[in-house]
Amino acid sequence: MEENQKKPKNYLVESILVTIFCCLIFGIIGIVNAAKVNSEYEAGNIEVALAASKQAKTWTLWGFIIGILQYVIVAIIYFVIGIAALGNLG
Repeated sequence: MEENQKKPKNYLVESILVTIFCCLIFGIIGIVNAAKVNSEYEAGNIEVALAASKQAKTWTLWGFIIGILQYVIVAIIYFVIGIAALGNLG
């Protein structure tokens, strides 16, 4: 292992938050990759640790984006239903 090689970010906290609040499957895949980062780094597999970090980041980011889109779509649906209900009152 190179002495000057900094340990890659594992994105574990972000993956857990995405799993809880946004998108379950993408968050779980992010957690699995995040868990590989530390073990591969400690084993001296820097390239594998970097790849796992990149994968954890990618899956977590996509889970976050999809989760936000879900919330936006639900909010729009509720808004449209609310407007339609107000139109039916009169």
